[in-house]
This record gives sequence, C-alpha cells and structure tokens, in this order.
Amino acid sequence: MPTLTRLETIVVEKPWGRTDIPAAFGDFDGRRIGEIWFAHPAGENAPILVKFLFTSERLSIQVHPDDDAARAAGYPRGKEECWLVVDAEPGAELGVGLAAPTTREALHDAALDGSITGMIDWRHAEAGDFVYNRAGTIHAIGGGLTIVEVQQNVDCTYRLYDYGRPRELHLDAGLAVATLGPRPDPRDGRLAAADNRLLVDGPHFRLLHLSGPAAASVLPQEPGDFIFVPLSQGCSIAGEVVNVGECVTTDHAGAIALAPGARALLSWPA
Repeated sequence: MPTLTRLETIVVEKPWGRTDIPAAFGDFDGRRIGEIWFAHPAGENAPILVKFLFTSERLSIQVHPDDDAARAAGYPRGKEECWLVVDAEPGAELGVGLAAPTTREALHDAALDGSITGMIDWRHAEAGDFVYNRAGTIHAIGGGLTIVEVQQNVDCTYRLYDYGRPRELHLDAGLAVATLGPRPDPRDGRLAAADNRLLVDGPHFRLLHLSGPAAASVLPQEPGDFIFVPLSQGCSIAGEVVNVGECVTTDHAGAIALAPGARALLSWPA
C-alpha cells in the first residue's frame, strides 16, 4: 500500500494578508492571513516547499539567489519558484522581471526612492495563470490574489523595496544576484482547468497539473517522494480522501484518483 502523510500546516499572518480565507483552510477569527505553508517531515532537508498565498495589497519587490550564490551565503540551496493563480480579483497583477534593461546603479537608486515600482514588468493576472521565476528574477505579487507557490525549500529572500513597511531590505545582496532586465520564461502561460500538463520539468523539481479521471494517464508510476495538493474536492489516494486545504506526501503517485471536475497539483524532486 502507498504511504500517505498529511503535512502540518503553518499559518503566517502578514500585513498584506486577508481575512476572507476560504473556510476549507480553517477559521482564523478575522486574523490577516498571508501564507499557509505545508511542513514536510524532512524539514529543511526536503527539497520542495508548497504554500498558499492570500494577498490584499502588493508584497515586497524581491529576488532570490541561485544554488551557488545561496550556498556561498550559507544557505543549503537557492530558490527558484513558480506560481499558479487560483483566484484573482479584477485588476490583479503579478510583477515578473523588469520592463526594460537597466544598470545596478540605477536600480539601487530606484529601490531607495520607490521608483523601482515603475520599472517592474507588471502583468495582468487571472485564475489559471502560471509563472516560473528563475533565480535572479526580480519579482512581486500584487493584491487581490490567491496563489499556490511551489519552490525550492529555503527561507532566503532578498527584499529590494517594501513600500515603507518596517522590514529589513537587502539591496547589496539582492542586486548582486539580480537579472537587470526582462525575464520571460517559456513555461509561463495560461492553464485550462481541464489540462493534464507537466508545468515544470526541472532543473530543481517537477510539477504536474492534474484534472479529472484522465489524470491517471500522466501520473508517474515509479516510487518517489511526491507532494500532492488538491485544488478542489474530489481527490483521493488509495481510496483515502484528501481535502482542499490539505497537502500530503505519498511514495506512489499512481494511487492518486480524481473525480470528474476535480483538480490538483503533484510535485516531486527533479
């Protein structure tokens, strides 16, 4: 029989979080929740972290290092990540890379005076949008969004600008690893709810979007360390129901079953 481990949820309050978190995640008594993390039993040794983000206003403008730069700074690995937009209010935006090439000096000055916000490539965001942020991509998440984020498992973020919030910035470290121009990625695009599609195929992790009974045809059959995240009700593993608001690990993805109309994400190390 396949193993199934329900991951601990870590609830993180944020000033940019929301009070209207879907009931499936729990009752937070009006607290402003920004993130819900799923803690892997392997702790910091787990290569992948999955979280939900709930935003009411713009997050900081930030950048992440690659593996080499992160290890040189004392971290176990770098941080590449991807976003799947689950829900978006009208006018919601994602910032991905810069709109035009610039210099480190100009970007440094813009981060200090706030004009960096006008240098970001802000994209209109809707449910189903998928974005992959390679290390070095300057990026930001706007308000009015519910997002599933799958990332390399490391708590390493270099903030370049934070809208006056009283948090530390990391200009020198961030600018040292930042790509100073546009940063499109061939994996970016729009995902239909009925798609069974491999969204990410390395270098750090793989990510599948699963939809309905047809998902059985794309599930990996070999044993592995899989992380399964329902996006709707109707998901199970070996007959055991996995609800929205939960995240589980399993060693056999072939035991996953989705009812008609059900959706989920499956991730595992590359």
